[in-house]
Amino acid sequence: MPIVLLVLILIMSARTSAAETAANTKQRPNIVWILVDDMSCHFGYQGEPLVETPHVDQLAREGAVFRNAYATAPVCSTFRSALITGMYQTTIGAHHHRSSRGTLKINLPADMQTVPELFRKAGYYTTNANPEGTRPGKEDYNFSYQRASLYDGIDWKKRAKGQPFFAQYQLQGGKLRNVGRWYDEVKTSLDTLITAAEVTLPPYYPDHPVIREDWAAYLNSVSYTDKQVGRILAQLKSENVLDNTIIFFLTDHGISHARGKQFLYEEGLKIPFVVWGPQFVGTKSLRDELIAHIDLAATSLALAGIDIPATMQGRPLFGPDARPRTYVVSARDRCDETVDHIRSVRKGNFKYIRNYLPARPYLQPCRYKDGKPFMPVLRELYAAGKLNDVQSLHLAETRPEEELYDLTNDPWEIHNLADDAAYQEQLTEFRCLLANWELDTDDRGRFPESEAMYDSDMKPYLDKSHKREPDQAAILEANIQLMKRWRAEGK
Repeated sequence: MPIVLLVLILIMSARTSAAETAANTKQRPNIVWILVDDMSCHFGYQGEPLVETPHVDQLAREGAVFRNAYATAPVCSTFRSALITGMYQTTIGAHHHRSSRGTLKINLPADMQTVPELFRKAGYYTTNANPEGTRPGKEDYNFSYQRASLYDGIDWKKRAKGQPFFAQYQLQGGKLRNVGRWYDEVKTSLDTLITAAEVTLPPYYPDHPVIREDWAAYLNSVSYTDKQVGRILAQLKSENVLDNTIIFFLTDHGISHARGKQFLYEEGLKIPFVVWGPQFVGTKSLRDELIAHIDLAATSLALAGIDIPATMQGRPLFGPDARPRTYVVSARDRCDETVDHIRSVRKGNFKYIRNYLPARPYLQPCRYKDGKPFMPVLRELYAAGKLNDVQSLHLAETRPEEELYDLTNDPWEIHNLADDAAYQEQLTEFRCLLANWELDTDDRGRFPESEAMYDSDMKPYLDKSHKREPDQAAILEANIQLMKRWRAEGK
């Protein structure tokens, strides 16, 4: 065959392939993830009376609401590592918060692709942005990756004509109350601010002015988050793409508080999860089955008509391939410098928690968490004997190896049934479920993190602290040495 003719055939073939791809993707829905930091189930549609969240409430009212959605990890980077792969963070070795930051790296298997990569391969334009769509959005993945391999940019409007898009928006959420300039924006943007006097605290927190103020600021942040959601919806509508878009709204874990973020109680794990896209997922659906947040990955791919990798642990929530979960497992491991190892299983109305380091206090020293305004108050009140039994639970110097809660009768998880003879059958079942899950999913947390990896991740953390906050660096160094001493002691 003449070379010129062969070249023409190859060119025409490439053009035909491109045209077929465009035709196949033209009618595919756009997929949008709106992901919020550090917020529990405190939106209007969930019954919080003080907040004003009309935009999120509308998505919930018109879409599918999953009322029992759980994070597989209660801290940002581990959650997001699982989110973007559709895999348990414990399976891919990304279970330690802010790992792979030093010279030693965590690499995904060579044949594993992240969700954005799968969308790009299928012809989607992929973006990740801040709430305003002006800068790259938060990633925070605990493995080695190149941003350019995942995302085409921050603005989906730059895609080719007719090309569908997969867009992520990262909202500050509960972090808004912790950064002065962010919270100034919250205060100036809301017509009415929730005051400390109005809030109702969970029974495991003491009624103290600092804690009330912090909780009020958190709820104001919820209301402001809704305004950010409204702006995203307005942009989609103004560009005439809303009707062909599926929107997922969720948070990455619960409120950053003593019993919330970093822990496996409902306050830390249970998250809002709403799917909106009337022509694709139906309308006005309230669903009570248990789901894990990694199901977002498989569901998004399935709704876009993209094959779900056979190894992906997330499950589609709609369509003929949807498989309900009978239980969900969550995991907490090292958070910054603070070493821990906890697992939980939610099945039916019961929650089981296994503490693998029972000789340690719940609230081990943690520079990040101890910097929150509520932590000094809690520690001071506990030391002075001013907390009741329930408020003292999380300040205990040791923990039980096992915790079991009946969430129907004890939604606050304050009555541990693990030692109750009447619940030994349930306890045995949960032990077996967790043990089998750890083996079936190859839970890497079964084995301690190497000291070399720990030191590798601590070095950039320490270097940053020395440069920006020398006084905090001293605290961090002391905590690191304590973690090493406790490990040497077998504690």
